[in-house]
Amino acid sequence: MEQITGGVTAAAGFYAGGAAAGIKKNGGADMAMIVSSAECRVAGTFTTNAVKAAPVLWDRAFVTDRRTARAVVVNSGVANACTGSQGMDYCAATAGAAADALGIEADKVLLGSTGVIGVQLPMEKIENGIRMLADQLGKSEADGRAAAEAIMTTDTVSKEAAVTLSFSDGTSAVIGGCAKGSGMIHPNMCTMLSFITTDACISRDMLQKALSSVVPDTFNMVSVDGDTSTNDTCLLLANGLAGNKEITEEGPDYGEFRSGLLAVCTALAKKMAADGEGATCLFECVITNADTEEAARKMARSVVSSSLTKAAIAGHDANWGRILCAMGYSGASFDYATVDLRLESRAGVLPIMKGGIAVPFDEDRAKEILSQPEIRAVADMHMGDCSAAAWGCDLTYDYVRINADYRS
Repeated sequence: MEQITGGVTAAAGFYAGGAAAGIKKNGGADMAMIVSSAECRVAGTFTTNAVKAAPVLWDRAFVTDRRTARAVVVNSGVANACTGSQGMDYCAATAGAAADALGIEADKVLLGSTGVIGVQLPMEKIENGIRMLADQLGKSEADGRAAAEAIMTTDTVSKEAAVTLSFSDGTSAVIGGCAKGSGMIHPNMCTMLSFITTDACISRDMLQKALSSVVPDTFNMVSVDGDTSTNDTCLLLANGLAGNKEITEEGPDYGEFRSGLLAVCTALAKKMAADGEGATCLFECVITNADTEEAARKMARSVVSSSLTKAAIAGHDANWGRILCAMGYSGASFDYATVDLRLESRAGVLPIMKGGIAVPFDEDRAKEILSQPEIRAVADMHMGDCSAAAWGCDLTYDYVRINADYRS
């Protein structure tokens, strides 16, 4: 496996584009389309929020029915959530418009929406956007980036990742993806919106197995603000154009595919956390030597979700009591008297607790380490051999400013 540049157009047979359909008030790009030249097997994970947007219900039924896909249509600016039967009717209308524009069947079209809840889709603008997109689809990195940019809401940067894979039969394949997410991020399935494409030949069951197995350690380990969206959707499409021997069971080739998918999802998850609303840094928590993976996940995610810890990071304050406190209420059992804590960044390493007792440190040195764009808190539990990492960001005044007037 090797990381490469690109996103959803990196794999063979995938085309994409972005357009400004007039949905957003600022006139920016607000619709994206991803199309495969061949039928795709589809895997997906979706929000666990009891309030689910219409496109989530549409895509979830698609995956449950094991249908194949040719296209994904995404809009930003309007979430199509809490829109009743009309919202579902508009899903069908969007799929129908895409089918007409692309010359495919409507039941081959997946959907995604992000934006304000409780607003109906402006269908005339959606249909015009679909026609624009169908005329400008492309295969270049720029085309993939245009799609990634078009699905942004409060994001400040687009998020893409891609890898190449090498299989035992001598063939190679690519996995590429894009994601959006900056606020309302505390997923219990995957990210806000993420679309991943691959030209690997893999069965539908193994495709879903791979996605479901990497989500707990990637997208589910991100938190910006503790809010789980109504629209969380991650879709993985495989068109098989790489020509490798079909992956139908666990083995070296499945392991290679899963490793590549893990790398792409990890990269996208970290980019989301780093671009949290108002954030100035990426904040990572690593739990090592825990007794179980589940305990390590709980503690790591609790730390990056803690408002007090995030505020301390924003203030460059090595207030390690907040980290230990968040670990303590995570639901994981441990003896704090065995825990070692340290803070890390490219400026250096700072031990702050040893065996549950504070380690004297220089406050100016701590501030220097915590003033970097990427900061890591590492907790060694001395209980076992399990580990986990979670990603978040600092909590700044700008987070409130952005969300105080988001709708208006």
